[in-house]
Amino acid sequence: MQNYKSAEQRNQALARKSGEFLIGDDLRVTRLGFGAMRITGDGIWGEPADRAEAVRVLRRAVELGINFIDTADSYGPGVSEEIIAEALHPYPTGLVIATKGGYVRPGPNQWVENGRPEHLRSACEGSLRQLRLDRIDLYQLHRIDPKVPAEDQLGTLRDLQAQGKIKHIGLSEVSVQQIQHARTIVPIVSVQNRYSVTDRGSEDVLEYCETEKMGFIPWFPLAAGRVSGSESPISRIAARWKATPSQVALAWLLARSPVMLPIPGTSRVEHLEENVAAADLNIDANKIQELDRMARAS
Repeated sequence: MQNYKSAEQRNQALARKSGEFLIGDDLRVTRLGFGAMRITGDGIWGEPADRAEAVRVLRRAVELGINFIDTADSYGPGVSEEIIAEALHPYPTGLVIATKGGYVRPGPNQWVENGRPEHLRSACEGSLRQLRLDRIDLYQLHRIDPKVPAEDQLGTLRDLQAQGKIKHIGLSEVSVQQIQHARTIVPIVSVQNRYSVTDRGSEDVLEYCETEKMGFIPWFPLAAGRVSGSESPISRIAARWKATPSQVALAWLLARSPVMLPIPGTSRVEHLEENVAAADLNIDANKIQELDRMARAS
């Protein structure tokens, strides 16, 4: 029994090495979380190839100490949220599940913005049912729909918050100006934009979040082949450091800013464990500069 406890303690300590962050000043999460988009079928559509493995991935993430899981009603659609509930409900104390609304899915790899108030209300209610929750800790507007006044979209989320169905509100794929405007309508605690060591298009948004102490959740944090390809500069650095390219890319994100909350996703336990091990990879200032130079030159 003592050996089991020691192993479990080591597992939980691993994710905590990524540090912690307070979302909205009251949701304490491990900075290295888990993104649940990939526990669905091809094209982020339908059932995963191996549902049992998807369940194991989620349970293993919690065993490793991760307490921040990000999903969306459009992943599947509905499949990701349903598998999260299947795997983890009743949820462990302190587990924070963030979800998103604002897209409809006509088919695989097809995404259509829908910020109409009636759709957002329906999406939120659907997420509550699928996740088996009475309240969603962090509900994010998946996109600001340009066809609908932002005031109507954010006002709907504000109303859902007032009704107790949402605790905190976040945004996804927005500019600094859009965040500032949104905050005149409702408090915003987090932003989820595409960002990685090879993709710095949201640098100004990250800096704004850092100044305002808002969580910054980078999606596509591993940038696929640009990070892991055998010819990528990060692969060459990783070989020298005796780490994988994914671990280096995640460790760089964690070192980049204290408000950074990477959410790498996978459908395999082996890959999950590899990603979480990035929390134990130390990147000092010299290594950060080397990565910066090589990534910008690639």
